[in-house]
Amino acid sequence: MATDIGIDLGTASILVYVKGKGVVLKEPSVVAFDVDTRKIKAIGEEARLMIGRTPGNIVAVRPLRQGVISDYSVTEKMLKYFVHKSVGKSLFGRKPRISVCVPSGVTEVEKKAVEDATYAAGARDVKIIEEPVAAAIGAGIDIAKPCGNMIVDIGGGTSDIAIFTEGAIRHTAVIPIAGDQVTNDIAMALRTPTQYAEEIKIRYACALAKLAGPGETIKVPSVGDRPPRELSRQALAEVVEPRYDELFTLILSELRRSGYEDMIPAGIVLTGGTSKMEGAVELAEEIFHMPVRLGVPQGVKGIGDVVRNPVYSTAVGLLVYGLRKQADGGTMAGKSHEQTEDKMAVFGKIKRWLQNQL
Repeated sequence: MATDIGIDLGTASILVYVKGKGVVLKEPSVVAFDVDTRKIKAIGEEARLMIGRTPGNIVAVRPLRQGVISDYSVTEKMLKYFVHKSVGKSLFGRKPRISVCVPSGVTEVEKKAVEDATYAAGARDVKIIEEPVAAAIGAGIDIAKPCGNMIVDIGGGTSDIAIFTEGAIRHTAVIPIAGDQVTNDIAMALRTPTQYAEEIKIRYACALAKLAGPGETIKVPSVGDRPPRELSRQALAEVVEPRYDELFTLILSELRRSGYEDMIPAGIVLTGGTSKMEGAVELAEEIFHMPVRLGVPQGVKGIGDVVRNPVYSTAVGLLVYGLRKQADGGTMAGKSHEQTEDKMAVFGKIKRWLQNQL
């Protein structure tokens, strides 16, 4: 039986969730290649470390922009590398079934590009699913219930919004503000290189300044040979909070524009790596005036300590969604590159796996 994989194809990073193993890979979606020969030099974390430190003919790029493919050939090679690294070449020969997420609102052409690149990377079947839908499923939200739910998936390049009522998606939107903008704000305000700004954001940033103690200090790396500078954590929060405030205010405007503001009694669920920053939930509640919670993967047996983090909700939801589609008797994409297995046998295997996992 083929391996089942969920891939959260983000602008900033890629997560791979493998059935029975959990999250097996999280690396930056960065590729370094020679501009003269187009030969790939490094992918993932190794490529990220080369940013700003390579010869003129070697460039490190992100082949995805706001969650969609900007460089098809590079994305194809990057996907193939991550799939090989996740399941091994021996298993790869059996052609895995892969679910991949895309931002809500992408065009059919953009969806087709992701699908084609995934097939070219060696997939047997491909299922494309919108990010907020996958994140909702991964966070344990029953989108089939009649009561309304709203999910906000805050990633690296974009923030995706989806409102569900009565088992259907009623409204989706994409806000072009997310983790990358926060990192850039820190880099500019603190006059520090982007890679250091990202580390500072992850380790010390707070989205609500009043939660950061004024006595807490951090060291900020300087450019060149200058010594590090000391900065209060509260001063850092004062740089970060306006960007989160802007993001949540835009989301509130989108919610009001949708007409469903009074139809989401369950409140708002935040997922994605940028949602886990200290103070994000508290600030969101101040702006939305309704309950807000972090949506972490639910019911994942044996790897809770690893994936109980909102950054993994989409990857978990991708795999669960794909397995449910198979259990319903369909392939991952409505078409297959090989003969479909006996439906009852597939249903039995998936049912047993879901019982163990969920």
